[in-house]
Amino acid sequence: MRRGAFTFAPLGPVLTPDEAALFREGDPWGFIIFQRNCENPEQLRRLTGDMRMAVGWHAPVLIDQEGGRVQRMRAPHWSEWMPPLDQVEAFEDRGKAARAMYLRGVLIGVELVAHGVDVNCAPSCDIAYADTHPFLRNRCYGTDAETVTSMARACGEGHMDAGCLTVLKHAPGHGRAVVDSHKNLPRIDVDLAELEETDFAPFRALADFGMAMTAHIVVPQIDPNVPVTQSPAGVAYLRDRLGLTGLLMSDDISMNALAGDVVTRGEAALAAGCDLVLHCNGDAREMGSIAQSLGKMSPEAAKRADVALAARRTTRDIDIVALEAEFDALIQGA
Repeated sequence: MRRGAFTFAPLGPVLTPDEAALFREGDPWGFIIFQRNCENPEQLRRLTGDMRMAVGWHAPVLIDQEGGRVQRMRAPHWSEWMPPLDQVEAFEDRGKAARAMYLRGVLIGVELVAHGVDVNCAPSCDIAYADTHPFLRNRCYGTDAETVTSMARACGEGHMDAGCLTVLKHAPGHGRAVVDSHKNLPRIDVDLAELEETDFAPFRALADFGMAMTAHIVVPQIDPNVPVTQSPAGVAYLRDRLGLTGLLMSDDISMNALAGDVVTRGEAALAAGCDLVLHCNGDAREMGSIAQSLGKMSPEAAKRADVALAARRTTRDIDIVALEAEFDALIQGA
């Protein structure tokens, strides 16, 4: 079925009657939640259930549960995780690092699914450089393409084994950005051939995961004027050259790297070829305008969405205690 070409976010920890009505009428493809929505386990399970009840189906619920600064479910009710780059760099043995990242992926995924959250906007497949902006740097999984690819693969497989879907981000690669795309539009003035060997390589290698998120960045040799999210040439590059032929969503259209109001931003992303847009700030007026203006997913996007959701794996029996003990032993021995 063709749902709205957008995801919405509730403003607080409880779904209000007005929000329920807005979601029912707007029919978003899914929802995304933030720390403002996560108070305790019982409350969060109720919220995810109420959102799905509002739209009448088991809509995907997304989250950014990366670890470090960017994790929405936090102590004391949920596990705390070190930043991904810090964890990877704690190991000299890359095999042990990958195993620890896999276990981390399983444990995070199990915790999410237990609270009604079934899509993690992770792993970040961006490469960390010395001058990568601090908003992103320690969210990366390594400082070279091979490490990022292997660690992201391990984390993603862990999520999938826990029954949690993944979203690769930020395609085609955000690591060389030296400004924060929440505030400004980064421009990556690096030769395309070099980018294809480095920053873009993890996305090509991991395209089989089936969902990806675009970066609000300008890559001049792809499109000198428009960020990838809103560039037909940029989206075509992601699909045709990097193989990201699955469900493609924008990063948050509330971010100020994009110009214009949120409707204009979202329309440009869909026109460029994104399948859906993320709207994250919980502003009911904006959500109403988006639902009215952006409408339903295209038939092709709806098919890609169905394929993506069909990739949910049946959760196998997982001995959480044993995996936690193994993870802790690896971290302590690193």
